[in-house]
Order: sequence, then C-alpha cells, then structure tokens
Amino acid sequence: MKKMKATAVCAVLGGCLLCSSCIGSFSAWNSLKDWNMGIGHKAVNELVFLAFHIIPVYEVAYLADVLVLNSIEFWSGSNPMADVGTEKVIHGEDGEYLVRTNEDGYTITKLGEVDHPLNLVYDAEKRTWNVVAEGKTYELMTMNEDGTVTYKQQDGTSTTVMPEWLKETVAV
Repeated sequence: MKKMKATAVCAVLGGCLLCSSCIGSFSAWNSLKDWNMGIGHKAVNELVFLAFHIIPVYEVAYLADVLVLNSIEFWSGSNPMADVGTEKVIHGEDGEYLVRTNEDGYTITKLGEVDHPLNLVYDAEKRTWNVVAEGKTYELMTMNEDGTVTYKQQDGTSTTVMPEWLKETVAV
C-alpha cells in the first residue's frame, strides 16, 4: 500500500513538472549553444557540436531545462539561470552606454563617465521600478494588481494607464 502511495505521489509530482505549460527560455541549452557558437571558427564549432551530441551534453542541458529550470521559471516567475552579470554596450543618441544586468534590475553607465552610474531597481514586494542615482531613490512606476501601470511624473503627480493588450480583454 505504501509503495502504491509513493508511486502515485511521484506520478503527480512528475506530471506537475511535465504539464506546467511553460515553454520557458531554455536558458541552460541556449547558454551552451551560445558558448559553442562563440568558440571561433565554424569547423571547431561543428566538432564541438558533434562531440556534445555523442557525449549527450546538449541532451542533458535540454532535459534539465524541460524538467527543472523552465518549471521553476514558470512557477516562481524568475529564471534560475538569468543572465545576471552580463554587460552590453548600447548606442544612444548622445553616446554609448554600458548596461549591466543585476539580480534586481540594471546598472547603466555612460562610457567615459564611470563615476555616475544609474541603477534601475525592481522592488518585487512593492511591485515598483525605481531609479537610484547619486544616493537618491526615485520611484518610476508601479505594476498594479489589475494589470495597469502607474507612472510617476517629475512634478509628483501620477498617471495610470492600461496596456493595449489588456484593454482588449477587459469589457469597457
């Protein structure tokens, strides 16, 4: 009887993982693929690709994504393999900026002006995006429970808007 209960519990838990309806970002598999593509010459990339299929590295990464990582991402709302620490250079109207991904947002620094970074920080508890600059914090927007977004204006007023996709689903 105990063996039957244990089997049923395992089947239910396995079904929860497999039936989470989460396509997910497949971050483990994509990270592996991106690493392989960045090695160098395409012949070397192909050799590594074939070797990683003979020794089932790609298959294990894919299976880990399908069974574990994408399910965690779906149920928790956060990707356990997020690209924290990655940096990209963005070309803006008035120069180039270095954007670094943090656990709770982004750090933006204008190239050549490393003393004055701008931090965009998400406060999950309050559901707000904030700007932190020169030791001061300013609230930019709040993600409301009803799907609307409240933007904070410089003069202290705020504006609440409903995204277009939400307007189509809500009877007005």
